[in-house]
Amino acid sequence: MQERADPSETGRSGTTIDILRGVSDPQAGHTIPATAGGRGARARILAAARMLFYEQGINATGMKQLTDAAHVSTRTFYQHFSSKEELVSAYLQRWDSEHLLGSEAGLDRLDLPPRARLLALFRTPPASAAARGCPFHNAAVEMSDPDGPARTLITAHKQRFLEKITETANAAGADTPKQLAQQLAILHEGATAWWTSTGDRASFLHARRTARLLLDQATTSR
Repeated sequence: MQERADPSETGRSGTTIDILRGVSDPQAGHTIPATAGGRGARARILAAARMLFYEQGINATGMKQLTDAAHVSTRTFYQHFSSKEELVSAYLQRWDSEHLLGSEAGLDRLDLPPRARLLALFRTPPASAAARGCPFHNAAVEMSDPDGPARTLITAHKQRFLEKITETANAAGADTPKQLAQQLAILHEGATAWWTSTGDRASFLHARRTARLLLDQATTSR
């Protein structure tokens, strides 16, 4: 049987929504002005961090590569960030503050009913999207200090994500919204991690089918 299309699968223009806003477009968010010196340096450093940390990893990105990409000197870098760890925290905060995670932002789409917003978590990313997955999950894998500031930001983000799924599950009429939210969050994390590891976008299709079953089971009495 052919998979039914969800209204959550397309944007208002009818095209597939990127799982990560701007990440599938090699040019989006990756243009760093070649202006040297301190003016606008912090913004350039953050832009370089977003590009390099996300695309190749935090530990794989050296300070020279970072400062070269941002068109700043090492001295200018340390005028804005006391350490690479502080930059990692700012990098993660930017993903949160600018709502760059498109799949998670789908939970805020009030033009869709709650059930469709939950299923939107599992929309298949376009073929052009870089298989890099969730920047918070990626950072958690790389950051070894469980008590470090980056880990605190990662945990807080995942907790807010879970709370938003719970609110949406409750609005969708789930009998046990907290339990459904846990199931969907883990399903989403797994599908994203599988895509990151293998490049296989079909993980979202399989996850969406499972999410439908979980939603059906959770709303049988409504």
